Amino acid sequence: MLSTSEILSMSVQSVLAHKVRSVLTVLGVVFGVGAVVAMLSISEGARQETMEQISVMGLHNIIIRAVTPESDAATTSDKATVTNSEGLTAKDAQAITQECSFVAAVEATSERKKLALAGSEHTDVTVIGVTPSYNNIYPTPLAAGRFIDATDLQEMTNDCVIGAEAKRTLFGFKSALGGHVKLGDEWFTVIGVMSEKGQAAKFSGPAARDQNLDVYIPVTTSQMEFGIEKDMQTANVQFTNGTFAVNQSKFQPEIDEITVKLHSNANANAAAAVITRILDRRHNHAKDFSVTVPEALLRQSQATERIFNIVMLAIASISLIVGGIGIMNIMLASVLERTHEIGIRRALGATTRTVTSQFLSEAVILSMSGGLMGLLLGYLMTQLISSYASWRTVITPISMVLAFSVSVATGIVFGYYPARQAARKDPIEALRYE
Repeated sequence: MLSTSEILSMSVQSVLAHKVRSVLTVLGVVFGVGAVVAMLSISEGARQETMEQISVMGLHNIIIRAVTPESDAATTSDKATVTNSEGLTAKDAQAITQECSFVAAVEATSERKKLALAGSEHTDVTVIGVTPSYNNIYPTPLAAGRFIDATDLQEMTNDCVIGAEAKRTLFGFKSALGGHVKLGDEWFTVIGVMSEKGQAAKFSGPAARDQNLDVYIPVTTSQMEFGIEKDMQTANVQFTNGTFAVNQSKFQPEIDEITVKLHSNANANAAAAVITRILDRRHNHAKDFSVTVPEALLRQSQATERIFNIVMLAIASISLIVGGIGIMNIMLASVLERTHEIGIRRALGATTRTVTSQFLSEAVILSMSGGLMGLLLGYLMTQLISSYASWRTVITPISMVLAFSVSVATGIVFGYYPARQAARKDPIEALRYE
């Protein structure tokens, strides 16, 4: 009886004896395994990116964002409902706190794009007016110094806390604490430096931004120093179709974002509906704000990810089935070609188990070879996807093990039938075969 090592050696020799045929046989497995690796890496990258974004927003928060009303050239009668609204204000945040029992904390922030100067260095930053509770709702450890406190808010101090990238750009390797930064036309003293944040931007933001370039100042200082800034559009009145149309200067709202932190037992969707009704009433139904529920976004993202995984799994499965059929086909042809050899082996005392093991091991070696080439193809595919599609891809060890295991399983499943056919051949008839 042949040992396991002898059976494997003979199987490897048989596969190498027909190199081109073996490579063509496993192409389906190669593409199938490559698709599995790519699918799992894209899925894991999307999952990590989503979790980073949700963690930035806070899973149990509700984000209210100021937006520009859709109607810019409405008639005077229609425009009244828009111009009667001042946009998001601090009073909106107070109203939510007073009227909603499910609220744990509320934070109202303003945002201004400014050029930051420190010595000879400069960079564009987002200046965010905050209250002391901001760092509790969006917890980020400080690398140095302290955060904005109640005294800064009351005294409207020109103190600021800068992001990690802003510190590197403006101060380099020097300590930023006590340094002076010019934001727009005003000078501020650095009292703290934030730790490095991830690059995930908030879902509620109008565009992705590097949050390590954010600069935090007291919201009262922001309102005093920067105020409610106008854009370059001037007011004019036109008479069209018998109706006066008013095109007014647009004002930047007092508050750009309100974050509502809910109690742990609150229903996020129900809370969002209540907050929307409150703001609709206060804003005369002007569509100048949006409400985002991170928890709902997470569920939607997970549902989309499941659909993507199902589609990609179906594609990979088809490739693996095609590859498996190719292995079965070539193994059946090999059994037919080697019928006389099988008869000799059986006549010399080889058992059905030995013959089965030999042909099954050949099928597994083919599928394992295809699996290894598939892993390499999957890695190259993820690099191409990451480079050209700008998608995050993350290859994990478990995804590689899973994909390779699938390829081995394909060889076992589709190689078993030809192996059994070889083992069941009658030795006498096999010896007579030409």
